[in-house]
Amino acid sequence: MDDFDRKHTAMARLSRDSNDSTSSIDSPTITTKENRRHVTRGEFDQDFINLDHIKDLARALAQDPYSGSEAGSEYISATKPLATPRRIGRKKRPTPPPRDRDTIGTPKGISYTLLRYPLMIGIGTIIVIELILYIGLRQVVRAWESLFSWRGKRRRLRSKLRAAESYEEWCQAAEALDKYMGKDAWKESAPFGYYDYRLIQKVVRHLRLYRANAEHDVEAATNLKDVLYACLKQNFAGIENAKLYSNTYLGTKKLVEEYVDEVTRSIEALAKNKHISLEDKRLGFKLYSKNYGRTAFCLSGGAGFGYYHLGVIRELLDRRLLPPIITGTSAGALMGAIVCTRTDEELRQVLVPELAHKIKFVHDSLIAHVARYATTGAFFDSDQWCRLALWFCRGSLTFKEAYERTGRVFNVSVVPHDPHSPPKLLNYITAPNCVIWSAIMASAAIPGILNPMVLLQKTPKSNHLIPYDYGHKFKDGSLRTDIPTQPLYNSFGVNYTIVSQVNPHIHLFFYANQGSPGRPVTHRWGKGWRGGFLASAAEQFLKLDLTKWLKVLRDLDLLPKIMDQDWSYIWLQKFDGSVTILPKTNLLDWIHIVSNPTEERMKHAMDVGRSRTWPNVSMISNRLRIENAINRGRKLVRRQGKQDQRPLQQQQQKRGSSSLTMSDDASGSNDEVVFLAGRRASMPDGSGLLQEKEWRKEENRRRKFLAQFTDRREVIGDREIVAQEAESRAYDYNNSDEDDESIV
Repeated sequence: MDDFDRKHTAMARLSRDSNDSTSSIDSPTITTKENRRHVTRGEFDQDFINLDHIKDLARALAQDPYSGSEAGSEYISATKPLATPRRIGRKKRPTPPPRDRDTIGTPKGISYTLLRYPLMIGIGTIIVIELILYIGLRQVVRAWESLFSWRGKRRRLRSKLRAAESYEEWCQAAEALDKYMGKDAWKESAPFGYYDYRLIQKVVRHLRLYRANAEHDVEAATNLKDVLYACLKQNFAGIENAKLYSNTYLGTKKLVEEYVDEVTRSIEALAKNKHISLEDKRLGFKLYSKNYGRTAFCLSGGAGFGYYHLGVIRELLDRRLLPPIITGTSAGALMGAIVCTRTDEELRQVLVPELAHKIKFVHDSLIAHVARYATTGAFFDSDQWCRLALWFCRGSLTFKEAYERTGRVFNVSVVPHDPHSPPKLLNYITAPNCVIWSAIMASAAIPGILNPMVLLQKTPKSNHLIPYDYGHKFKDGSLRTDIPTQPLYNSFGVNYTIVSQVNPHIHLFFYANQGSPGRPVTHRWGKGWRGGFLASAAEQFLKLDLTKWLKVLRDLDLLPKIMDQDWSYIWLQKFDGSVTILPKTNLLDWIHIVSNPTEERMKHAMDVGRSRTWPNVSMISNRLRIENAINRGRKLVRRQGKQDQRPLQQQQQKRGSSSLTMSDDASGSNDEVVFLAGRRASMPDGSGLLQEKEWRKEENRRRKFLAQFTDRREVIGDREIVAQEAESRAYDYNNSDEDDESIV
């Protein structure tokens, strides 16, 4: 028995291994609705500890990823009993010396060597001075608003707004404040400079007309399908502009609310319509979902500030606004693991202040932490954090198993220990068999706090974990990709993000000089600049200049690599999203940034997180109402397809069905062509069809486009020609017209 086994033998008798911890890839934890409804013990009464998996982590950390087998996608080393006979009698090779640090990419030169540190000191001095000025300016603006903007009845109404203990109370106080500040008239009027209200009015009018007649009119049903195709786009006509929600405390323009209501009703009517063929509805809803995009909930890092995430999560859960795609980094990955490994019923048991009793990051005294740092280079022990992470993840669930259990897509951002390797986004597509608790530990491995971690994965027919990605180590994702917007778009088509940003070095620099959703500017009754134009201009100048100097330090490679890490990226990333929720912190949060929370502190963090979510509920709700309506329509069409087994040829004979077929590939490269081939010549405008000449011109242009993808014969200008010649002849024919309009 080795030292590691001896260390944990006594604790093995007290541990209870759950099914989640020992399940293999072939047997996910819970996959059926019946199992999801099964009532288990309280979440706080289970520990989910698996000592075998903890031992697997220790062995993986002790391995050298650069030695061993080069075959396969993971690193598996052979033990001594499995060694080949010819090697048994051989003398053990001496341990190779440590590899020298690669200096090929290190800048060199006499001028660089002489000027590097003077430039770094000079730029650092400028940054410190500007940072002091920036903090001072923010305090002056805060004091000015408190003394001059919030007075009399306005101050009393704001105090009532801040004292609200529920969303309903907050809405009542927000309505009263809007009424006092004259925002009701602004809501009723349609014109506003940040969206195309005339286009929105036209779309609402057409949708209402076609929806009313679609049930018994084939032409109206087709028009309804076409109008939805035109308007179901990201930020159509500026409808998702945050400024539409930054002029009031509650809600937005009445026209925007009417648009969302009418679009959702029209989507539901189209899904149930009997005049549109099943194949056309399936293709249409696929394109609606693709063009409109998906929403993701992003949880930033932030150490002890991460407890504010729990309040945001609980409020979105209670309002049924929690997106199914969730990403987390560092502390956000830990909070996201709670959500994505539990059902809604289990979440409501866990997201309470009593959760503080389960969060025990700090186990030793300060002297012990310092001693550990002196010997290992990290203040915390990975073995202790592993036991905590097992409970948060309900055992050794993989990304795939968690998705099958809850239907939520969990993403974790990690950065390879090698400084030149790109960041990774782990999920059930990129790393389906990777164990979640190893991913969140890697995402929280801040240099000096926790040593870089090895990702572990399950193997078929085995309860042991093996290293993932050749056993290479990973560290905190916040160092380079706190909010992985581009990977989310590449993997899931996410183009709208709800960000809970709690990084202490970042949320201090958020300054909405013209208001934010649910928090309008108080200056000039919401029509001015926060603190006045001069203060807003000075704030913007200082912040941009600070960013400029940080980029100079990074691009000229002036900063030393502390712990082999370029720390400039912790400021030079994209930290916000389409909706950004920021906490209201205090000095105690900085004092307890790395400490175990108490139940009182947890309750405070959750209450603050919930209250900071309320101003953004209207904006989030309007976005998700349309997105959820599209998803419900797709599900309804799938159910209709299972009930209707008629051949595709019979479906295509119906009015408006396409002669081409849908794409089988995930990208849907042919779907747009198929849909456009079955559409009318132009968007309906309520006044009848286009004139014959315009229709003919647009139809020829459509045929020219399709000629690139088909080998059938085309009719261009009353003449039958081969498709290869269609492109050039169609160009000449269409250019004979004076107008050059494109198909809508």
